[in-house]
Amino acid sequence: MKMRLLTALTLSGALALGATWHANGGLWPAHAEATTAAAAAERTPLYYRDRSGAPLWSADPKTDERGRDYLPVYDDDEQMVSQPAKPKQQAGSPRKILYYRNPMGLPDTSPVPKKDPMGMDYVPVYEGDDADDGTVKLSPGKIQRTGVKSEPVEHRSIRVAVKAPGTIQLDERRISVIAMRAESFVQKVADVTTGTRVRAGQPLMEIYSSAVASAAAEYLATITSKTVGGVELYGRGSRQRLVNLDVPEPIIAEMEKTRSAPVTVHWSAPRDGIVLERNAIEGMRANPGDVLFRIADISVVWALVDIAERDLGNIAVGQAVAVRARSFSGRAFTGKIAVVYPQVNRDTRTIRVRIELSNPDGLLLPDMYVDADIDTADSAPVLAVPDSSVLDTGTRQAVLVDKGEGRFEPREVKLGRRGGGYIEVREGLANGEAVVTSANFLIDAESNLKAALKGFAGAAPQASDVAQAMGEHK
Repeated sequence: MKMRLLTALTLSGALALGATWHANGGLWPAHAEATTAAAAAERTPLYYRDRSGAPLWSADPKTDERGRDYLPVYDDDEQMVSQPAKPKQQAGSPRKILYYRNPMGLPDTSPVPKKDPMGMDYVPVYEGDDADDGTVKLSPGKIQRTGVKSEPVEHRSIRVAVKAPGTIQLDERRISVIAMRAESFVQKVADVTTGTRVRAGQPLMEIYSSAVASAAAEYLATITSKTVGGVELYGRGSRQRLVNLDVPEPIIAEMEKTRSAPVTVHWSAPRDGIVLERNAIEGMRANPGDVLFRIADISVVWALVDIAERDLGNIAVGQAVAVRARSFSGRAFTGKIAVVYPQVNRDTRTIRVRIELSNPDGLLLPDMYVDADIDTADSAPVLAVPDSSVLDTGTRQAVLVDKGEGRFEPREVKLGRRGGGYIEVREGLANGEAVVTSANFLIDAESNLKAALKGFAGAAPQASDVAQAMGEHK
């Protein structure tokens, strides 16, 4: 009771002395209010804000929907509760705030602090951040958060791996055909079938030919009775006749040794290989030119692979090739490119390449599927950058050059060969320059954002533009 009486007496005494009770709950002396009003009259408000804290501003005095006056905001006003605080410049720093941009990257700027509809503060843009030298500046914190990494440009050997499928084919130069040059009869055939591996000199069949028997008898007559006058010294003509009938050389040598002509002649394999075709049947009649056996040597085979048309410029005769058969995983057969066929398949847009492979074990068989890996490495090193550093839009290729101190310069480049995780740079970079290899898409997005803001904002906002900008929020 005593406290209430004391409070009432104090309040009445204060009012008697000319104090004023304000609606905000404060008791101001009359002379203090007069001093504040005089000081306010000497200052010019920067703008007026909504007293409810809504993101509404005005360059001129204004009232809200309820008829309440907007609150003036001065340069040194410290009671801006709802208004975002104006960033303070560091002491001694010559940088100043040019304008504020939308935090979501929208093409919207403001000359004064502002909030977007979601309540996020607009981001200040300092003098120097929008330099016209084409560089993008990031803060050390943003560089660390985004994981930006750089790597110097160096000379490297570009390894372009060209991969192509293909099949194994026989070497055309290692196929032999056994055919009679005169009418003959097959007396007996050895135990040889299609697919059998044979060795050179191995007997294949026994044949009788009247033409061979006549030539053999004539040859024996000449070598046993040396003719006088040099008509046929030692039966040279008769021996050539046997050779023309394709009688095997061992048979002729045996006739010269035994001085007797055999009734039937044993035909043997002319080379090592596999029997591809067997047409000889016991008792059959073989006309001149009939193929009785076909034998192929598979110690050396061909790999015919189809190279994509775009890789033709990287292919040359003599390049080393590693061929892997799908039947023997983990094993590689080495060879070299022997022939690049001078024709493009217009249906598949590929070029056929012939690779010669050594096949001593006979594991590579005709028509077997293989995969060729052609080494197109150039011994001369070229200026190269990691493939992750290139921003390729299809019509434009660029990299981000690390200029140091958080500045990055987008630079267009001309590229060459690709391979081994690196790309040849023919124009645009010098040896030793650092390029961004990680998070470059984020920096590129930042660069595009700043370019868009420049287009919408134009020059830095001037004091004369404040009124117009504030008027847009009415």
